[in-house]
Amino acid sequence: MSEELKRALEDCGAILYGDFTLASGKRSRYYIDIKRATTDPRTLGLIADLMAREIEGEAFQRIAGVVLGSVPLAVALSLRTGVPFVMVRKERKDHGTGKLIEGPLSPGERVLVVEDVITSASSAMYAVETLRQAGAEVGTVLAVVDREEGGREALQRVGVGMRALITASHILG
Repeated sequence: MSEELKRALEDCGAILYGDFTLASGKRSRYYIDIKRATTDPRTLGLIADLMAREIEGEAFQRIAGVVLGSVPLAVALSLRTGVPFVMVRKERKDHGTGKLIEGPLSPGERVLVVEDVITSASSAMYAVETLRQAGAEVGTVLAVVDREEGGREALQRVGVGMRALITASHILG
């Protein structure tokens, strides 16, 4: 499973080497450009299939993706599973409804948060907190890649389990 994903990420050009500054502010010698992967239909389809297999048998009422990077993942997984999705905004718009969560969400619904790459997990933790404030039950984050840089532990501290389709050590190994 992870070999196929690693190959797909390489084939679509999503694994880059050089000197990069990550969203967390950390410097890295590699970058995983998941936007490149999620704009490639074959790779996005594979990711959706793998995510669907990962959550098979679990009961979620909603899938949530943070705007912008995780929305294609939420959409693709929703299409594979039939579970509706919501989008979590990072900030309120000053027009329209001004909501942080786009799409219907009822208090008490069990929500799976999907993420592209987890480093510090700050984006995922923001989504969890926003969804919980709206009354959702969030206990799981499913990521494509775990960079293995403390994100899993940060999520555990707020009572959220994290799973990933592939780890950075597997990609780099």
